[in-house]
Amino acid sequence: MPNTPSRKSAMTLFSSPTCIMSHCTRLVMQEKAVPAEIEYFDPNDPPEDLLELNPNGNAPTFVERDLVLYDAHIIMEYLDERFPHPALHQMEPGSRANTRMLIKRIDQEWYNMLREILESGEKKSAKTKKQLKESLLAAAPVFEATPYFMNEEYTMTDCVMAPLLWRLGGIGIDVVCLGKGITAYANRLFARRAFQDSLSSQERDMMSTAHK
Repeated sequence: MPNTPSRKSAMTLFSSPTCIMSHCTRLVMQEKAVPAEIEYFDPNDPPEDLLELNPNGNAPTFVERDLVLYDAHIIMEYLDERFPHPALHQMEPGSRANTRMLIKRIDQEWYNMLREILESGEKKSAKTKKQLKESLLAAAPVFEATPYFMNEEYTMTDCVMAPLLWRLGGIGIDVVCLGKGITAYANRLFARRAFQDSLSSQERDMMSTAHK
């Protein structure tokens, strides 16, 4: 997708090229083939047209005509409802609620640890990195049980897990060391065309840098 939005486009996603939540949103867009333009920007220097729509200037921000959304989870849920095929949530209300609770737990646990590692220095993050690795290892049976995360089919949860796993190498956690189940699951996600198309150039460099 082009990096410069056309204001003639009905939909635009303002996205950081490295923010994990922006990546999750772009992945949902690609999985559902959403006809939106993407504008990558530096979160430390948001463009004026974004600030006019969202004074906070944060990423991601999604715009569709008069609708402006600037919470990643809300954007992802909106896109899944706005473009129902392929569905990333099961139709049964209980299953949908369980998926949302699972994503909330992933955000509160694994995502929070990742954020702490990325925002701290190498020495300060060592303990948290160890905790994240051990937590993922403890969940190994979950990754081995089904092709996708706690599901036979690809769901919204996988759209949250893929960007997390992609960033592990960059913080010194080799996915291969987490066991065959997690490695196979990660490779399954990374091989999807939608995932590859969701990557910014900076995100592609994350993996190449991690393997140097």
